[in-house]
Amino acid sequence: MGRTIAAATAAAMSVAMGALGLMLPAVADTRPASPAGGLASGLCRALSRAVDAAAPSGPVFVASYSPGPGETDLPGPLRTTAFSYDNAVAVIALVACGDRARAGRIADAFVIAGRKDRTFTDGRIRNGYRAGPVADAPPNLPGWWDKDAGRWDEDAYQDGSATGNLAWVALALLTMHEATAASPATAADPYLATARHVLAWIGAHATDAPGPPGYAGGVTGFDTAQQVLTWQSTEHNIDVAAAAHWASRLTHDPAETAMAARATGFVASRFQPEAGFFLLGTTPEGQDAARDHLALDVQLWPVLGVPDAPAPWRRALGFADAHLRRGDGMTFAGFGTNRWTEGSAQASLAFRSAGADAIADGLLNGLAAHAAPSGLLYATSAGTVPTGLKVEAENGGDFEYFHRPHIGATAWATMAALRWNPFTGRKVN
Repeated sequence: MGRTIAAATAAAMSVAMGALGLMLPAVADTRPASPAGGLASGLCRALSRAVDAAAPSGPVFVASYSPGPGETDLPGPLRTTAFSYDNAVAVIALVACGDRARAGRIADAFVIAGRKDRTFTDGRIRNGYRAGPVADAPPNLPGWWDKDAGRWDEDAYQDGSATGNLAWVALALLTMHEATAASPATAADPYLATARHVLAWIGAHATDAPGPPGYAGGVTGFDTAQQVLTWQSTEHNIDVAAAAHWASRLTHDPAETAMAARATGFVASRFQPEAGFFLLGTTPEGQDAARDHLALDVQLWPVLGVPDAPAPWRRALGFADAHLRRGDGMTFAGFGTNRWTEGSAQASLAFRSAGADAIADGLLNGLAAHAAPSGLLYATSAGTVPTGLKVEAENGGDFEYFHRPHIGATAWATMAALRWNPFTGRKVN
């Protein structure tokens, strides 16, 4: 995994922001007021329409992308794909919107997926499913017909199960559990039960990795030849820490409490106090990831997702603002000037949680300009946004975001406008 930008130095951040301990540039008080109310209502409607367009009723997975300007169709590997991460954040955003019915339709599809798989019986969730209605049967996986080769093809990454994606599904199901259950402690609730099964799968399949104790990447590959990923991601461990802590709060299960502590410990080991930022994670051999391989979410999510995050971790917000920002939005890893819409929304919510409302509003104000005619937000402000990552599959190419309407970006912008923290199921202060 390589997220590469120029090496950053702590000297670039020298202005402290009040008692928060944030290392941020000075911000003028002349930014326009946040249009959060109008933005949120439009985004909520767009998400609800996307669910109904995928299927008029019943359990459903929603396609992550639709064709962008000048496109009549998507490339084969994306044409039918409903990425689990995107659908998980859509569940959470719809709950925040008050649309529990449509949120429940996606959540119900995840419950089916956790009970029934075409090959495995261990409760795993795949990285992607085929968009559309989901019957009470093993959900179809994405794929496309390769007319040149005369065969049906699938994507090795989409068939796999990444730890971070599974943790996000658990967060979505925990959100649904608390939104719908008569008693938060009812373990028989299918949303809570499936969330716990997903966390148990992570605990059983992602702990055998070199380096600091944490949770490794999961598995990738086609069903008959899946490979265990031994690198550990800071972002994945943030997700696990949040989901396991939430589950343990409901169940008081010592195993889930220990899981949250292990993931939190790994995140803590990745913080670089002298420069105020988080390393990407570890290499497959257990060594520290290169210091110049950075990603925006790794800097933002610790303060949102790790319970009782230490105050010095807030410095990573200032690091992101100093090194990954471009104008009214954020890049993924510092490449170019195109903004990553999803990341801009994440940054707005993270700064809001730290009390930096002027920065949060400035980022939020910039999101409305990236709406497609459908009301969904484009994944980028224009063109492509490189990540510095490779797709985790055989002969995987560069992982980039494109200027296409994106369910994930829309969901994150919805949560930012509504001030909803997906890691806790609560609004930020």
